[in-house]
Amino acid sequence: MDLADAKAGEEYIVKDIIAEDEELKAFLFSLGCYSGEPITVISHIRGGCVVSVKDARYTIDTDLAKAISI
Repeated sequence: MDLADAKAGEEYIVKDIIAEDEELKAFLFSLGCYSGEPITVISHIRGGCVVSVKDARYTIDTDLAKAISI
């Protein structure tokens, strides 16, 4: 399951980042989004979702959300 399919308000554990683009992986890592890290979907918005990682909130687009396996 990926983050785009996650229920809002639920906490999940990141299993893997599935992307061929190393820049994308590095960007998500810089946000604190890496394997084993808890992540919560705050809400789904058109074109993406709002997530909470390490007490910070980020708006990510659907492509990024689909790259995060939970």
